[in-house]
Order: sequence, then structure tokens, then C-alpha cells
Amino acid sequence: MPPTVAILGRPNVGKSTLFNRIAGRKAAIVHDTPGVTRDRQETAVEWGDLNFRLVDTAGFDMGAQGSLSQRMTEQTLAAIRQADVCLFVIDARGGVTAGDDIIAQALRRSGKPVVLVANKCEGRTADLADARKWGFGETVDVSAEHGTGMGELFDALAPLVGATTPEEAVSEDERPLKLAIIGRPNTGKSTLFNRLLGEERTLTGPEAGITRDSVAAAFETEGRTVLLHDTAGLRKRARAAGHALEQLAIASALTAIRFAECVVVIIDATQPFEKQDLTIADLVAREGRAIIFAANKWDLIDRKAGAIGVLRRQLDRLLPQIAGAPLIAISAMTGEGLPRLMPGVLAADGAWNRHVATAELNRLLARAVERHPPPAVKGRRVRIRYMTQPKSRPPTFALFGNQLDSLPQSWLRYLQNELRAAFDFEGTPLRFSLRTSKNPYA
Repeated sequence: MPPTVAILGRPNVGKSTLFNRIAGRKAAIVHDTPGVTRDRQETAVEWGDLNFRLVDTAGFDMGAQGSLSQRMTEQTLAAIRQADVCLFVIDARGGVTAGDDIIAQALRRSGKPVVLVANKCEGRTADLADARKWGFGETVDVSAEHGTGMGELFDALAPLVGATTPEEAVSEDERPLKLAIIGRPNTGKSTLFNRLLGEERTLTGPEAGITRDSVAAAFETEGRTVLLHDTAGLRKRARAAGHALEQLAIASALTAIRFAECVVVIIDATQPFEKQDLTIADLVAREGRAIIFAANKWDLIDRKAGAIGVLRRQLDRLLPQIAGAPLIAISAMTGEGLPRLMPGVLAADGAWNRHVATAELNRLLARAVERHPPPAVKGRRVRIRYMTQPKSRPPTFALFGNQLDSLPQSWLRYLQNELRAAFDFEGTPLRFSLRTSKNPYA
């Protein structure tokens, strides 16, 4: 297991900028507003011959009991407990403050090795002599934004982290399943994330929009490793317009969807299938990801008898492009229905990876055409000669014949439903590639 390096400091000292600089990519949201980071963000880093897990944390800001700032600080304290090495970042322009003293005391009590990093050293700096009283040694002067001083930081980290070999490559079957949780704000995504992990890994609360960064963590289920992503709530584009932080959070969520192989779309069972729910589900389908629906807050439903059947029919009617996708009633707060969630996810992932032999596909195609032939175009019958599946992830089918460009979407939807019923493709979008033969007399 590689060592863990946590980045600590006051709000707005450049922790997330340093996190991105060391990670070599924009893994965390960066903005001038203090307190942008709220949850612990982790990533694996290969820096020269150093291999470690890097953790970005929220600012250390003690607030009233139960307040958002106090819950953020608890997440930061948890990061200190789990870290092997701490990077304590201070603002070289602002100098040492009382807030820095509070963090330094917490780090000294932890007994963890500390590297003192003075960020924002690209211009005029303040007197940092007061930092010597903490006993962390001399500061490593860097500019995370411009990349200066990173060699000195590497040299300071090397003896504490130690050179390690990267983890050996794993086979395709051993790779973790990449799973993202998405939905509207305040539908219980972070609560479900914490429930699946079995710990308070991300902040939750009645406030909408708490989550900003897409947070990833791994857990085991049925002998399979799952890399789970919690994401920010996706509001309508018009409502998010003009809110820079929310737009960055939405961009992070969309990146998590593209990274994922399977997506759990959380809907509020008390307000199911609002327009934004349908927009989100359609986005996942267009991205070609396996999809499963979780009707959360089921504990708040008074009349449960037959309610899931009503939602099932609504889902198939409103989203015919992913008809038959698993729909599971859960309560992330109480744990109700959760034993059925991950088996549904694994089944959807299996459908997403499924490949069907060409002979079986053409037997199904012959039966489908016999029962319901494609409509004629200008008096000429559409001929479908054969079908094959060139790829999976998502399953994609190539149809060969004449005038296939004139096939109506209703007939393709009919063929899609036949494929789902025959080969258990529930939970994954299906795509068609129409390959029309050229007319030699044209």
C-alpha cells in the first residue's frame, strides 16, 4: 500500500492548486473564493521514483457545533489521522496567522512528519520567521500556480515517502469497476456514498449543493473492487449560469460520468422523474454508460404497495431509450434496499460488457423482421441482410442492407427491445451502426 500524503492549511492558501500541480492534472476545483474544497479529494501520484496517495483537504476553520465549517474541519482532522506525511501550506504573502497556529498545534499533537510549504512565493513575501516556533524546520518556498520550487519540495518529500515501485498492471478482469453517483442536488448522493463505504467520507446535510469536487474512494463488494465517485448535484444549465463555482462543480461531475463505466442515477422518490432527472438520465445514455436508477428516500413513502411498479412504468414510458434499466427503491439514510443495489450495478455492468455471437443475432433478426417487417420507402422494401456486434461497452450493432438510412426510429426501437429481451441487455444503452450498400446503378 503506497504511503499517504495530506495537504493541510487555512482556506485559500493554494492547497488545491498544489494538489493539482503534484498530481499533474486538474483533479480538484480551484477558485479565488475561500473554502472551495469541502471534501477530501484523493489521487494516486507517480512523481519521479515516488509513488504515493495524495489527499487534498478543506480549510481548517473551526465553527459552531454542527455547522458546515465544523464538519469540514472534522474531515480535515480525519485526513491527518490517516496520513503518513503532512504538507502544511502557509501563505507566503499573508504571513503567519492565528489560524496557522491552530493547524500547527493539531499537527504537532498528531506526531506525523510535516513538511512546511510556503506557497505564493512568486512575488513579494512577508516575514515568515514566526513559523520556526512550530519546530517543522525551514520552509520549502514554492509557487504552485507557476510550478517554481517543486524540485525542492520533491527533495523534502523523498526521505519521508521513500522510493516505491508502482503497482503492477492488473488484468482487465481485475480492474476496479468505475461507478459514479449522479443526480439533482439534495437527492442523497453523498449519504449513499458514505453508506456504501461504511464511513463518513464526504460531507452531508440538509443544505443543497454541499458537494463540489467529484470525490473518489474504493470498496469491495462480492469479490469485486469498485471505485466509487460522489459528484455535485446537476441543476438546470440556466439556474447554474453565472455561478462560477457551481459551473466548475458541474464540469467535475460531467468528467466523472465520462470516466465511469456504470452510473447510479439517484432520484427523489417523493418527487420522482422531474424534467432534470430525465435530462441527466438521457445524458448518461448518450455517453454510453451502463445505468441503474435508485429511488432514494423510500422511507418517506407512505403507501409503498405497488409504488415501485408505478415508477417502473413511468421510467419505461419517459425513457424508452433505456427501457428496462434496473430501478431499485432504497433509503440511503436507513440502509433499506441497499443489499439489492450493488447486485443490480454488477448486472448492468455485465450487460454493458456483453458480446453476442453473430449467428445468434441473425436468428433474432430473422424472427424480428418476420413478425414486424420494416416499412417500405417509396414503394421499395427496406432489406436488412444481416447484423453483427462489432463492439461492446456499450453494445453496438452493425446492420447491413439497402436503404437503412430510411429505417424509422420506431423500428430501431422495436429491434432494440427485442435485443434486450433476448440477451438480457437491461441497464445499458444499445447503439446501431447502419451500413447501407451502394446502388451500382446510381
